[in-house]
Amino acid sequence: MTYTTLSLTLLFVLIPLALSKTLNLGLERDTIIATVRSIVQLLAVGYILKFVFEANSISYMLLMITLMVIAATINARKKGQGIPGITWKIAITLLIVEVVVQGILLGLHIIPTTAQYIIPISGMMIGNAMVLSILFLNRFKAEIEAYEDEIELILSLGGTPKQAVYRQLTNAIKASMIPTIEAQKTIGLVQLPGMMSGQIIGGADPIQAVQFQILIIFALLTCATLSSIILGLLVYPTLFNERMQKIKRANI
Repeated sequence: MTYTTLSLTLLFVLIPLALSKTLNLGLERDTIIATVRSIVQLLAVGYILKFVFEANSISYMLLMITLMVIAATINARKKGQGIPGITWKIAITLLIVEVVVQGILLGLHIIPTTAQYIIPISGMMIGNAMVLSILFLNRFKAEIEAYEDEIELILSLGGTPKQAVYRQLTNAIKASMIPTIEAQKTIGLVQLPGMMSGQIIGGADPIQAVQFQILIIFALLTCATLSSIILGLLVYPTLFNERMQKIKRANI
């Protein structure tokens, strides 16, 4: 695909801009900003990845993964305002997910130890873990606010913090995992995933593309489970003081 051909795809941007203007949705500015940012960011990443792939250096791979974790953490922590230490809690969650997934893939020689495989898969895992962290934090904070009286009652009757928020914690974990599980139920029937479609368009054998996609969806399932559970276990104790009393915060 040439840059001239690529420029024609801006028609897909003009359509929502025109509809937003016609219907007075007020989304024109955000749409333009999102479009410009996506173009700049993706082109920059493309050139960076080309350099990293050609160098095939472990140091460059680790640097790329570190930058991914930092960017994902900064984005996700916005949803955890009011939770002490939420930044490092999210960072630890993302790192554990990355280590577990890559440890299995590389340790069992499922994928080769090259930047061409490690970085794209890391990006998918870290990005998915970021989204799941955001979903978990949104739901958990909503659950805590909705059932604050119930939590206080359990604590007053001698219950532990874990017992007091167990239902809210499990509800938030399940809610954040549902999109991943439901997407896997219809994969291949309702949608052809991006990685698989990209490989097929690039000329890869469809069966090989399917095999790689199966690898990814199984890894994403582990990613979803670990992200929600680890972050939940790190977050809920910070809602209580050393006397096992719920800390009053305006943002929680």
